[in-house]
Amino acid sequence: MKYFDYAATTPLDSEAANIYVQAATEYYGNTGSLHDIGSTAKDILENCREEFARLLAVQKDGVFFTSGGSESNFLGIHSLLSAKKKQGFHIISSLAEHSSVRSTLDALELQGYEITLLPFTENGQIDIDRLKSATRKDTVLIAIQHGNSEIGSLQPIEEIGNWCQEQQILFHSDCVHTFGKINLNKIINLVDSLSISSHKFYGPKGIGAGYINPKLAWKPYYPGTTHEKGFRPGTVNVPAIAAMTVAAQKSIEKQEWQFTKIEKLRQQLLAILAEAGDQITLYQNTEEQQLPHTLGLRLNGLEGQWVMLECNRLGFAISTGSACSTGLTSASKTMTAMNIPEKIGKEFIRISFGHHTNEQDVAALGETLLNIIHDKH
Repeated sequence: MKYFDYAATTPLDSEAANIYVQAATEYYGNTGSLHDIGSTAKDILENCREEFARLLAVQKDGVFFTSGGSESNFLGIHSLLSAKKKQGFHIISSLAEHSSVRSTLDALELQGYEITLLPFTENGQIDIDRLKSATRKDTVLIAIQHGNSEIGSLQPIEEIGNWCQEQQILFHSDCVHTFGKINLNKIINLVDSLSISSHKFYGPKGIGAGYINPKLAWKPYYPGTTHEKGFRPGTVNVPAIAAMTVAAQKSIEKQEWQFTKIEKLRQQLLAILAEAGDQITLYQNTEEQQLPHTLGLRLNGLEGQWVMLECNRLGFAISTGSACSTGLTSASKTMTAMNIPEKIGKEFIRISFGHHTNEQDVAALGETLLNIIHDKH
């Protein structure tokens, strides 16, 4: 099976796996215990926190470890709302946010918050002028993803961040799809919180991190919590954190090289698919605002789920969109955000590239997709 679903999850890096086993078997203490074994685990935890702070170029007091991107989004949003800069109950987000953000906002709406969800342009991007127009005096939070998980479009985070600072609005950004793929230095000082997830950059599943600006006087969502300075309850998963840290170090170290490699693979596939002409529709942003790792497209007239299953039968793992909503029969959130009619939106498929993708597999996938098109037309 040739794997083209790295946007859903990545294989665990072998070095990270070894670190996990070592930490779990040799440094197994509870970080809350006061004996030496617990203190050793606590030292490992804090070393990992310092390393993530270095990788993100932030203060370590703002780095917290969670169970993954979904929890980081949930707790990040709630933490910011506990530290609002002004009075108000209006939140702005997008129609294409991850399900963990959308479900959090849905719950907040039941608590009295008013939510404005913005659409995407045809390039899969937030219109900054539309965002500014949607801003009100009582807007207290904006939550916009950094990179879209279905088509790879990047959002104008710098412009949004500057606008938020001007308007005294707190800003959360889901960076699960971008950490380890592109440099976040340009945006890190413009967001008040962000989320990342280990299994998106070759670390273990069930672990992630959130960043909260340490200058904010946020309050714990769960009262009486002692772990992670009150950010979340539960025994800290030191082995997974250690493994995630190794995976993060390696991903950042290889970031530019991998970006260039994957950009070439993307262009190779697009060149092959060009033979299909107008039988294929691509969804992408401008080159400067596009992650090459994720390619969103339609084989016009063919339902995406059928194409995915046919590719699976022929030995290729692709996707029909976000892994957290692929069990749904409706069109993807990104297609909806781009105002694509539902029937057409259901034709969407996602191809995503990673460390182990090579030219031979890309060529084989390209030919397979062309054959699927020709057989059906």
